Amino acid sequence: MMSSSVRMVRPVPCGRAAAVAGLAAVLVLAGCSSGTAEDPAAGTDVAAYPRAAVRDGGKLRWAVDALPSTLNAFQPGADGTTRLVTGAALPALFRLDGRGRPQRDEDYLASADVVATEPKQVVAYKLNPEARWSDGRAIDAADFAAQWKALRGRDSAYWTARNAGYDRITDIQQGADAREVRVTFAKPYADWRALFTPLYPRAVTARADAFNDAARTGLPAAAGPFAVRAVDPRAGTVTLVRNKRWWGAPAKLDQIVLTAVDRGERPAAIAAGKLDVAEIDPSDYTAAHRDRNLSLHKAPGASYSQLALNGSSGPLADERVRHAVARAIDRRALATAALKPLGLPYEPLGNHFLLASQDGYADHSSALGTADVKSARALLAAAAGTAGGPAPADDKQLKRKEWQTPLTLRLVLPRSSPALDRAGDRIARDLAAIGIRTRVLRVADDSFFRDHVASGDFDLALYSWPGTAYPATDARPIFAKPLPAPDGSLTVEQNYTRVGTDQIDLLLDQAATELDPANARRLTARADARIWAAAASIPLFQRPELVALAPSVANAGAFGLATPRYQDIGFRKAVTAPKR
Repeated sequence: MMSSSVRMVRPVPCGRAAAVAGLAAVLVLAGCSSGTAEDPAAGTDVAAYPRAAVRDGGKLRWAVDALPSTLNAFQPGADGTTRLVTGAALPALFRLDGRGRPQRDEDYLASADVVATEPKQVVAYKLNPEARWSDGRAIDAADFAAQWKALRGRDSAYWTARNAGYDRITDIQQGADAREVRVTFAKPYADWRALFTPLYPRAVTARADAFNDAARTGLPAAAGPFAVRAVDPRAGTVTLVRNKRWWGAPAKLDQIVLTAVDRGERPAAIAAGKLDVAEIDPSDYTAAHRDRNLSLHKAPGASYSQLALNGSSGPLADERVRHAVARAIDRRALATAALKPLGLPYEPLGNHFLLASQDGYADHSSALGTADVKSARALLAAAAGTAGGPAPADDKQLKRKEWQTPLTLRLVLPRSSPALDRAGDRIARDLAAIGIRTRVLRVADDSFFRDHVASGDFDLALYSWPGTAYPATDARPIFAKPLPAPDGSLTVEQNYTRVGTDQIDLLLDQAATELDPANARRLTARADARIWAAAASIPLFQRPELVALAPSVANAGAFGLATPRYQDIGFRKAVTAPKR
């Protein structure tokens, strides 16, 4: 999820069926999946082996949905493949463990601490003295300062998708020596650990032309275990090679070749030795179990599916109608149908900010009220009675009452998602039980978000949002109250339901400035309850992550929220690896 000050901006994450983070956000090295609630690897399932058991060398072929439209993670067109490339080639100051908790990356940081809160918050980063770019230059305060100035939102020459956090910085200076960076904030910022990940070299961020154009197709320098060798649109590949100037544990692989492959073709391609790593769809997972040439891994994924209700006008502008729809939906049945056949936990998701596999998760869905057919029918009847009553006193009331019974709602789905198709049919049956007709519109994948969700051309829609370790910042544009723009349009940021309140905004703003994690969590919990009560965004379940591997692959699989350690991925010594 991303923050944005751009009107009507599409979400950075994208995919065939929803706005979800791609494979880059989920294939990482963290450990095995069997652990306690405090296990940092909980919620992951990987083919985990010690580095000593992984052979040196080899080329790993990794399936992606598409080539990246940009290698700049801060541009609107960035996607899952962008994040995979930058995760392997650029600094990530804080990584997430399997419970979604930020952990300092010692390859880049010796320490990072809030060293002052008065009169302003100051964070001191002490860099690993060995950290340097592949051109030989040390990572320093100039890289931090150039990225801040590019992303703070003051220079319109930079085509940025987000500036959250960077817009709160007032100064960046070198500290006691060249290895210390001191960042000063105008006001307290709780999610400071989210900043400078990825960190770009100042050759990318110091000039708008480099930021906007040059960084779309290449990176002038790397500072990760891998570097970008080539982006080949004709072959549909991005080739990453071992970074010879990497100071950490050397990458086991010589190359990672990211290859655009249709999802339906991936299991057969791995079984035939043409691919090594691929995320696969639930419809292919059961059949793939019968193939001994695959190693399958599953975990609760790094995103959640939701039902969005467009509350901008018409019947769904009435909160009672939204509540009737939300209470009629059998979320448990939807979660069971999607997850139980895969052998994953199938409780419905009860939180807009935290996934069930995250540390601190709590279910706040009770704020929606009693979820059953009887209460849903009563709410709908009350709203319908008002709709047929006296003339409305103002335009706002008119928008809430301009409908007749029986009510018909349009449910928009992307055409090529069998899983969403099945969920849509179930939702239509649930709504029929309270007297609502559902007209299901299956639209082309490439127009689903652009022409329907983002533009507001829907009543109901099924799509997904990625999870985040920084909900007060990252989730705010998704739930921010829409505001009128000078031209008469509505500035919705990423709140495509177009429903929000001043109280939700205030609670998230307070959480973003709260440096005490416990207090911040209480504030986001209160905001979550109010979002449930608004009944515009109805979380259904945490999406599954299903990954197929070639049998010899080590240290890859389904990793949920955790961040990659690309240097440890490779082929096992104990198994004869295919010739490359």
